[in-house]
Amino acid sequence: QHLSTMDVEEGNVNLISKEGDSFEVPTQVAKMSELVKSMMEEDASDEDVAEIPLPNVKAAILKKVIEFCEHHKQEPMTEIEKPLKSQNMADVVQKWYADFVDVEQVILFELILAANYMDIKPLLDLTCATVASMIKGKTPEEIRQTFNITNDFSPEEEAQVREENKWCEEA
Repeated sequence: QHLSTMDVEEGNVNLISKEGDSFEVPTQVAKMSELVKSMMEEDASDEDVAEIPLPNVKAAILKKVIEFCEHHKQEPMTEIEKPLKSQNMADVVQKWYADFVDVEQVILFELILAANYMDIKPLLDLTCATVASMIKGKTPEEIRQTFNITNDFSPEEEAQVREENKWCEEA
């Protein structure tokens, strides 16, 4: 017996992390990911609960991605204005979303990779805007400190780059 489209829309789907952990998620939530959505359309089988392997996403990150998608279904995120109007994410999006991305850099970057891989635009927008907010208004040296980047320019090369890009500073 085939499930009607209605049943599938209301059902659940299992998202499988890199480590093989399974997360049962409502279909409507999982379909925020364009990747999951297209995989579900390809795999319209008779199984009660579809399994979607996500080998590029660790369990801890997948948990956060699901948390984001579930919250987004309840309270959609404000569209992020570009250029960013503030370095403070709480001025850019609702408090829940600002708190959500108030995490260690390594987690933030893994969320960016997961959002990109799973094709979840609002999460990609939020995480990238957060990185942009960490850069906004900082000198190259401060940016290097923030992201632990080694300056591999010699003083002469740096002077040359600054000279060539002087027009940027004037804007």
